[in-house]
Amino acid sequence: MPEINTDKLDKEQVQLLSEMCILIDENDNKIGADTKKNCHLNENIDKGLLHRAFSVFLFNSENKLLVHERSLAKISFPGCYTNSCCSHPLNYPGEIEEKNALGVKRAAQRRLQSELGIPIGEILPEDFTYITRFYYKARSDDIWGEHEIDYILFVKKNVALNPNPNEVKSCKYMSKEEVKELLKKAASGELVVTPWFKIITDNFLFKWWDSIDNLKEFIDHEVIHRL
Repeated sequence: MPEINTDKLDKEQVQLLSEMCILIDENDNKIGADTKKNCHLNENIDKGLLHRAFSVFLFNSENKLLVHERSLAKISFPGCYTNSCCSHPLNYPGEIEEKNALGVKRAAQRRLQSELGIPIGEILPEDFTYITRFYYKARSDDIWGEHEIDYILFVKKNVALNPNPNEVKSCKYMSKEEVKELLKKAASGELVVTPWFKIITDNFLFKWWDSIDNLKEFIDHEVIHRL
């Protein structure tokens, strides 16, 4: 594995690089584990290293979506706008459990707490709707990137937010029209959205949003969309 100098990176974010992500094959079968650092180096991604991830879309009772701007301290895609919470299940028993995507949902609870300050008890695994998965690969810069199979989780619940500034620069509940305006600004170069958020908004988000209280017809746990 390549050696990367992390001296100039944010210390809190560097600590997270030692977390063990779940390595998978292209059909989402677990084949091992490796550090978050190694999973996000383009040199390893170019050799095929692939890991499991999730994207949470948190809506309030007004059907507005929480969108956040990633902290400038983030190692990959700093300052980009994205969905409510995005991260990885880790390679320990509670988060590798695959039945009903329970491990992914537990990881989402953990990251909602660490990123947005939402207590774990406020959003339970059964509150998430796991809709589907998609595969993608994207570069953040010459060193760091993403190569993931991403589980999409929807949750509709009013919660108290206390964002962690090391993770989240800003956040706001947005209507569909506001999100579409955000995407127009991204298309014109006024701001940047994360690649996974763009993929989800381009392919899925708005038709699902229209059916936020009845998502059954969209649930597909067999297909891995390759986008």
